[in-house]
Amino acid sequence: MPKSQPAPLEKTPALDTSKRFVRVLERRADGLVSFEFSIGWPELAVELMLPAAAFDEFCANNQVVWREN
Repeated sequence: MPKSQPAPLEKTPALDTSKRFVRVLERRADGLVSFEFSIGWPELAVELMLPAAAFDEFCANNQVVWREN
């Protein structure tokens, strides 16, 4: 029985954890901002929601790079 070969690893871009990305999804009437946040790789994001003032502070503290929709 032949041994199977492991699949070749794809090259992934270098991870730069100093880069933080934000993409606003929605500014809601109740004052909450829904947005995607990622560290290093903009393609891998989490969806978060914060009140507008907290969102502004969050973005300033993380020195985010803005992503377009």
